[in-house]
Amino acid sequence: MLLTLSQYLAEEIRAFNVFSYITLRAVLAALTALVISFLAGPPMIRKLTAYKIGQAVRTDGPQTHLTKAGTPTMGGALILVSIGVTTLLWADLSNRFVWIVLLVTLGFGAIGWVDDYRKVVHRNPKGLSAKAKFFWQSVIGLVAAVYLAFAVPAPGNAEVWSLFAQWVQSGFSMNLPPQADLIVPFFKNIAYPLGVFGFILLSYFVIVGTSNAVNLTDGLDGLAIMPAVMVGGALGIFAYVSGNAVFAKYLFLPHIPGAGELAVFCGALVGAGLGFLWFNAYPAQVFMGDVGALALGAAPGTVAIITRQEIVLFIMGGVFVAETVSVMLQVLYFKLTGGRRIFRMAPLHHHYELGGWKETQVVVRFWIITIMLVLFGLSTLKLR
Repeated sequence: MLLTLSQYLAEEIRAFNVFSYITLRAVLAALTALVISFLAGPPMIRKLTAYKIGQAVRTDGPQTHLTKAGTPTMGGALILVSIGVTTLLWADLSNRFVWIVLLVTLGFGAIGWVDDYRKVVHRNPKGLSAKAKFFWQSVIGLVAAVYLAFAVPAPGNAEVWSLFAQWVQSGFSMNLPPQADLIVPFFKNIAYPLGVFGFILLSYFVIVGTSNAVNLTDGLDGLAIMPAVMVGGALGIFAYVSGNAVFAKYLFLPHIPGAGELAVFCGALVGAGLGFLWFNAYPAQVFMGDVGALALGAAPGTVAIITRQEIVLFIMGGVFVAETVSVMLQVLYFKLTGGRRIFRMAPLHHHYELGGWKETQVVVRFWIITIMLVLFGLSTLKLR
């Protein structure tokens, strides 16, 4: 919106051409989202408190969490509003990747909102059933995966449908262009062609898996939001590089025309996340709920697919991966051994809490681990 306005004004005043730079708009997006969060946060928290939309706390969890009962939840709506408004203001709205990432983010946020609303407003402890939640996540994830399978290797929307038609006419046997290959970091020329079905399957698991991983991590004040901010910011750098033909060639990355504009979306995510952290830091004034956690997982997952950095996302999101694996191992071991446990409690952050770590210690140490993993992931830009 503002980009279009600046382009119009630039015809008369050349200084407005500065807004055509993605880097500037990414910074402005972060600042705008931060300001929106600061301004909208307090009244939203007051409204949530007035409507008694409070968090229910598990009685079988750490006893220190019982004091959190009644803390306003569904604060993730603040993150979505900040991201959505800011992206519409600063991003190029003719860019197809901006729209698919924004729609996936809002779609997963809507699923989380329904789940939270049923839990805290209708007082239904089950919320949205696991089957229903997984079904709608799968619908959005598959639709996005199918579209991206042809959008990523295509230079424009017209070519997307042309590529799809060619695939159908080939009897579903046509291979995708090299831009859609799975990149192995730290190696210059190692990439594996996935084919259409392989690309769709991988993309589906990345979007849905990352969404649920962030949701599992969201159990302590500030624990999930800061890693999501750091991973989102790092992916914004990958997006900018992938969208620039010169940088992409120099760093041996596939050039994805239009991907650079996702740096603006990632900037909005960073600003919105930091703004929310202001209110979510210990002791939290508000929790994000599923409406925020599911969306904040789906967003970087989709960006990673577009920039072909699925493996790097796995590295940088190591905290999310560890939390998810801890739950899977706990459940599997519990069933196989008839009630024995590997961890004191899953997800992993509760294991350390019950082991004597204070909540703030767990959170900050997980942040430090994420910082190291994100830096390691960024090193793959050059170390090849």
